Amino acid sequence: MKTVSSVHPQSDSSSNAHSTLKTVGAILAALVTWIFVATVLNLPLRASWPHYHEAETAFNFTFTMKLARLALGAVSSLAAGFVAAWIEKGRMAAATLTGVVLLGLFIPSHYLLWSKFPVWYHLTFLVSLVPLTLLGAALYQASKTRDGNVTGD
Repeated sequence: MKTVSSVHPQSDSSSNAHSTLKTVGAILAALVTWIFVATVLNLPLRASWPHYHEAETAFNFTFTMKLARLALGAVSSLAAGFVAAWIEKGRMAAATLTGVVLLGLFIPSHYLLWSKFPVWYHLTFLVSLVPLTLLGAALYQASKTRDGNVTGD
């Protein structure tokens, strides 16, 4: 008995290529989302918080400013995971890879800035990237389940 893949080998490779491109596109969109959300949330901090911009350029943040920056990163990671899952219709592959890519992108900069921030700040930010991205994807899945549309279509 022949399997479907042996009867239509081109359709399987085409489907795999489409799936891979969709995952890569979802990761890229999620990374752009992370940057966009972080930028949009950082603008009011600069505009409304006295001395925030000066602290930002000198990396001399108060404790409260550090907490605000961690919250900004958390919301950005949640949004990135949500977008990755939305594009992939609830599958977790792109969200997982987005978290890993974010970690890979941020480790070098945190290494270079290690002396400018306390260890708890670096660890909180870096360790939370993957879980928060996955939580964002789970929030997408929960929203689709709540709406009665499990597949995301």
